Amino acid sequence: MTRAIAKTGRVIALGAMSGTSLDGVDAALVKTDGTQIFAFGESRYRAYTKEERAVLRAGLGKWSGPEVEAAAALTDRVHAEVLSAFPEAEIVGFHGQTLAHAPRLQGTLQVGNGAALAEALGKPVVWDFRSDDVALGGEGAPLAPFFHFACAKYIGAKAPLCFLNLGGVGNLTYVDPRFDRPEDSGALLAFDTGPANAPLNDLLQVRQGLPFDKDGAIARKGEVEEGALELFLAEPFFAKMPPKSLDRNDFAEMVTLVGELSDADAAATLTAMCAAAVAQGMEHCPAPPEMVLVTGGGRHNPVLMEMLRVSLDCPVKPVEDVGLDGDMLEAQAFAHLAVRVARGMPTSCPGTTGVQACVGGGVVSVPGGGGV
Repeated sequence: MTRAIAKTGRVIALGAMSGTSLDGVDAALVKTDGTQIFAFGESRYRAYTKEERAVLRAGLGKWSGPEVEAAAALTDRVHAEVLSAFPEAEIVGFHGQTLAHAPRLQGTLQVGNGAALAEALGKPVVWDFRSDDVALGGEGAPLAPFFHFACAKYIGAKAPLCFLNLGGVGNLTYVDPRFDRPEDSGALLAFDTGPANAPLNDLLQVRQGLPFDKDGAIARKGEVEEGALELFLAEPFFAKMPPKSLDRNDFAEMVTLVGELSDADAAATLTAMCAAAVAQGMEHCPAPPEMVLVTGGGRHNPVLMEMLRVSLDCPVKPVEDVGLDGDMLEAQAFAHLAVRVARGMPTSCPGTTGVQACVGGGVVSVPGGGGV
């Protein structure tokens, strides 16, 4: 039974991600040494059922109580099911399920027991990635930027570019691949741009019982309510300098702004809000990026992608255009980060989360109890 990975060399790492869009669990293999990506491996997706989504949704915004316990139990059970299908993995990066995020107040909460998962899988599990960053004054998010830096190197990028993840919340990573290391000053700038799919998903769940706007079909039939869009962009969050992060429900009032609109107009307006938030965020980039590579579920919405292309001054492409997998990029990120944590390498820095110094957050649990 493997108890720890070697301190050097290539590792087959398995990452898992269950995002705030509450669609399901992504799992993916990456061959990495924590610095360089050598290959991407098999991946799997396990969708949540309607009943499972309801359990997770009930825990959102809560820090304790029976709803949180139920969400944690569900998170552990589903991840054990999914991750057991990858026997070749040498180490696992387990993000867990974010239920609440308030770094300057209560902190951040990702439910899921990495120690129990290590026992179930019989291999080291890295988890609780965000707490150390928050304890040192960071936002605890976003955490994928160090992986985005490795991806930029992997695709051979020579000029600055951006990775835009559109999940429940949107986040942007500006990468300058001319630097040697992600923690070098100027190599990375990352921050949450604003709400992405979450408000639209919540609206459609309530109004039509739909988990999301498939292919942007509902938004395409509507008109954007400009007054609601202006009120949205007046929120103080957009004037705040990065790094900065959001909880999934920080912009819950967005649904109120479109409450009197038809389903189609509400969907069009919420989609426009997501795109406008990204356009506002792009103003913080240190230099114009060569392109924006979009990952996450939002890239499947052609209406949203059209809005982004109109509002941004550079090419906007799904990450598949450069040979990456936008459905699995976050899972792959936590595979890569797991190796970095296990080898004592940083996973966040002042430019990505606002943390006071570079930190390698995370707990490593091994089978048989304890950590390393």
